[in-house]
Amino acid sequence: MAKITDIHCPSCGAPAHFDIVQQSYLCSHCGGRVTISDAVRQKQGFRAMRSEILRSDVKRFRLFSAVCEGCGAEVVFEEGEALSSCAFCGRSLVRKEYLNTDGLPESVIPFAITQNEAEQRLKEWCDQNRRKPEAKQLRSLIPQLRGFYLPYELVRGPIHMKASRMDSQRVYDCEGFLSDAFINRSGQLDNLLLDGMEPFDTDRMEDFDFAYVAGHRVKISDLSDDVVASRASAEACSDYRPSVRKTLETNAVEISADVSGAVRYPVLLPVYYLCEGELTAAVNGQTGKVSVRALKESHYHFAPWWFKAILATIALCGLMFGAFWLLGMELPLALFATGMLGLYFYIVTMCVYSDTAKNKFSVEAGREIYTSGERTFVRERGGLVPNEKALKRKISQPVWFSHVDGARRPVILRFTTPVRIIRMLALSIGAMFLPVIIALLVNGFDFGMLHLGGSAVWFCIAVPVVPIYLLKFGIVELHENPWICYRSDSGRIKRYRSKKKRFKIDGELIKTILLFTFVPPASLAVWAGIAAFCVMVYLTAGYGW
Repeated sequence: MAKITDIHCPSCGAPAHFDIVQQSYLCSHCGGRVTISDAVRQKQGFRAMRSEILRSDVKRFRLFSAVCEGCGAEVVFEEGEALSSCAFCGRSLVRKEYLNTDGLPESVIPFAITQNEAEQRLKEWCDQNRRKPEAKQLRSLIPQLRGFYLPYELVRGPIHMKASRMDSQRVYDCEGFLSDAFINRSGQLDNLLLDGMEPFDTDRMEDFDFAYVAGHRVKISDLSDDVVASRASAEACSDYRPSVRKTLETNAVEISADVSGAVRYPVLLPVYYLCEGELTAAVNGQTGKVSVRALKESHYHFAPWWFKAILATIALCGLMFGAFWLLGMELPLALFATGMLGLYFYIVTMCVYSDTAKNKFSVEAGREIYTSGERTFVRERGGLVPNEKALKRKISQPVWFSHVDGARRPVILRFTTPVRIIRMLALSIGAMFLPVIIALLVNGFDFGMLHLGGSAVWFCIAVPVVPIYLLKFGIVELHENPWICYRSDSGRIKRYRSKKKRFKIDGELIKTILLFTFVPPASLAVWAGIAAFCVMVYLTAGYGW
């Protein structure tokens, strides 16, 4: 069954489905292709045709509009309906005859829930949440619930994203596709409240007709296209943030989305709305899902990175002191050992949390949104019954792209793979025990002769330095340079390895090495260090004791 939102193949007329990899709409019937720009022009032509039909039809209807003197909300209604106050802020309304069709979209999802049924859904929510103060106040206000067609834009099409970790400078290209993202076009309404009653069933979307206005009011859009585009970008980022976090292996991500290639459909959505002071509620006019905004704001505190490092150090010191105490260590010695380790823990945790230096101390406030859950309703045989079909937002899996041998190809990003982690740990252990390893090579792997005391100075330096380097630079290296994998023609996933460049002698590097090797005073320090290291290896091998 064809839908209003479908992109059709120009050759055979069948619906074309978007292919994220090829970045175009492909017809499953004849194999025809529709580019992103052609798809946008196709729907622009449809919208122009619908607007012309509306301009001719409005002359046959006598409609009025009411403009709120307080919040500026404009509502279209039938001639005989009496409106005295704004449903969105409660202030007085100014009535006038409505002749402009520019604010009316070309598509609509009709009401499927009656006024009485919407009130019943709200009563059920109050019964299920009777202990909440919102439910206690809402019960007496239920008769004030009113039906509105609210202005939205349905965004459908490809989105181009740039994503990065907050602790990394590298930016990755990501492509996605939004199927049914609804963007509210009204400045007076709470976006979170309206998001709480979604989704809608777009399969039941119809061409707009003034007959749908009968018995309901129509809220006119009051936001510019630029603001709506910004909201659509924010909605796309919100929808894809969980997938991006999973791929980049962190919650601290930054995403920007470009939705200019998507088709935007202005639509009217059916909503029963109630606003009385701080209490606001909405009922989905198609599915019966309830959304209620909390009366009081909730405050969320965000701690700075250095405060998290201090808390982590205190927790580690507490664990170490408890372990020393349980092992029977005397109190003064346990405190001294914990203090010495605490300094080391503090250095390590400061290095770890400094990667999230963008996190500052802040307090954010917001209203919690309560909903009736995932259960929705459909009309069958004149009555409402629970919908067995689960309505969920359709979000395609993101596809990551990178340049492979000069061509932009879809890839798979892999950061902390087992091989990379094992290799990093092996290098760290090798660095910490480097004198011991060389000493074993010197004495022919005679562990009996081995004397670890000869490497005491090395251990004093390596034990604190290597873990810090591992946490600060080793993990950052994993995040800055992920493995780039791609799917070969045979279907196997292979790691991309860039072609090795021919080795070139770096004159500046050679000059620096010679400078530190033969020119004092730097050369004196270098040779003294080499001599000290050789002595450590000699002593660790068991000689000279």
